[in-house]
Amino acid sequence: MTGALYAVSDLHVSYAENRTVVDGLRPESPDDWLLVAGDVGEVFADVERTLRQLRDRFAQVVWVPGNHELWTHPADPVTLRGRARYDALVGMCRELGVLTPEDDYPVWRGAGGPVTVAPLFLLYDYSFRAPGTTSKEESLRAAYAAGVVCTDEVLLHPDPYPDRESWCWERIAGTERRLAAVDPALPTVLVNHWPLVREPTDVLWYPEFAQWCGTDRTADWHLRHRAAVAVYGHLHIPRTTHHDGVRFEEVSLGYPREWGRRGGEPRPMRRILGGAG
Repeated sequence: MTGALYAVSDLHVSYAENRTVVDGLRPESPDDWLLVAGDVGEVFADVERTLRQLRDRFAQVVWVPGNHELWTHPADPVTLRGRARYDALVGMCRELGVLTPEDDYPVWRGAGGPVTVAPLFLLYDYSFRAPGTTSKEESLRAAYAAGVVCTDEVLLHPDPYPDRESWCWERIAGTERRLAAVDPALPTVLVNHWPLVREPTDVLWYPEFAQWCGTDRTADWHLRHRAAVAVYGHLHIPRTTHHDGVRFEEVSLGYPREWGRRGGEPRPMRRILGGAG
C-alpha cells in the first residue's frame, strides 16, 4: 500500500462553512484511509450524506460516534434515542461500507504498519470532575453554577441504561474484551471521540466542561493496548501531544468561529501514518 492513514473529527456539517470544507476533503492516493472521530453532525441524514461522500473518495472510512451523532435533536425526523440511535447509525454505516466500533478491527498495512486500527465508542462517566469537587453531583452543580453545561444533558439520552455513566461502563467492559483479543504482535491506532486520558482537557478555558470529555477508566489504555497513536476529537483544540511516550492526535475541525480565528484555509485532515510526510 502506498497511501496514508488520515484522521479528522468534529466536522459539524450543520454549518454551511464546514460543508464547504468537507467538500474539499480529498485523498492524495487511491489507497488512503480516513478515520472519522465523531461529531459529523446532529441530524441523521446529514451524517449519512457526509459519510457517503467520504466513502466514495477514500479506500476505507472508519467512523466512531461523537456525542452530537447520539443527540435526539428536535430538528431531526429520526427520533430514536440512546442505544437504538447508535444501532441505527451502525446499520447505516454498514450499508455504506463504513467501518464502525461494532465491526472487526481492520489492519493498516501501509507505511508505519502493520497496525490494528481500533475504532472505539466509550462515552464518559463524569470522572473528569470540576476542580475542587469529589462527586458527580457536586461536579454538575459546579458546572451549572458556572453556566458551563454540555447540551448532552438535554439531548443525549442513555436509553435503555439508567444514566450515561452506566452506558459508558458497559461500553468499556465490552471494548476491553475485544482489545484483549487483538493480535499482541501488532501495535494499535486507538480512535475514540473523547480523549483516553484527562491531560488534554487541562487547557480548556472552562475546566468544568471536562466532565463530559472522557473517563478515568481508560487512563492506561494507550499503554496496555500498545497504541502507536491515539486519535480523538471533541475538544476542538487540534494539536499533537505525547503521553507516556505515545502520540495523541486531536483532529477536530470545530465550529467556523473557532477555525476562522486560526487564519488561513482550514486543513483538518491529519496524517496519522504512511504517506510522504
